[in-house]
Amino acid sequence: MDNPADERQAEHQVLAHIQDLVAEEHRLLEKRAAGDADHDRLTRVQVELDQCWDLLRQRRALRETGSDPGRAEIRPPDIVEKYIG
Repeated sequence: MDNPADERQAEHQVLAHIQDLVAEEHRLLEKRAAGDADHDRLTRVQVELDQCWDLLRQRRALRETGSDPGRAEIRPPDIVEKYIG
């Protein structure tokens, strides 16, 4: 993406998706505390959150180094789930 406005929009979309996932994660955690078994969905949401945060970090790192943030890609769960901290 060469247009800074497009880059900001793409980052805004990632952040909005993160916010939606965090809200869903909180709902699922509350339900789970009440005894509802949504463990599989909660796991998928948490993995997707990790992927989104990774994508956002990639975009920012590419931008900071003068590269195209549009080159950032969603990495598979088996990669992002091995990150520490």
